[in-house]
Amino acid sequence: MLTPESIEAISTQAVAEYPSECCGIVTGNASGQRVNPCRNRQDELHAKDPEHHPRTSREAYDIDRHEMERIFSDAAAQGEQVLCFYHSHIDCGAYFSQMDKEVLTVFGEPELPEAVHVVVSVQDRQVKEISGYLWSGEKQDFVMVTVK
Repeated sequence: MLTPESIEAISTQAVAEYPSECCGIVTGNASGQRVNPCRNRQDELHAKDPEHHPRTSREAYDIDRHEMERIFSDAAAQGEQVLCFYHSHIDCGAYFSQMDKEVLTVFGEPELPEAVHVVVSVQDRQVKEISGYLWSGEKQDFVMVTVK
């Protein structure tokens, strides 16, 4: 699903942004893939309103909607699809958390149910594991899928 080059780019970003969670979007088509790193604005949200945003970038991520829309628009203009969203987990496994599911299924299912959600485990500044999760309408949940 993801090319070795995409996995390498995501892994490099995840290590570089440690101990904060990294995040981004992979777009592409049959001709190739583009990794679009995004800014994790979780610390900014936490600083402005810690009551509504109790987690920092070490435990959560937030991509600005305008940044996402720009990536979606660029991809469409180049005949690409959104292939996956990714983020890292800091000093723990590459599991799909209940919080991940809740954030993505506010309206019952993800906005782009065909996009894989990749989680990268970074521990001690090293990528330990990469896992992928895809929405199953039948199960109404995310199921693990192969990303390499």
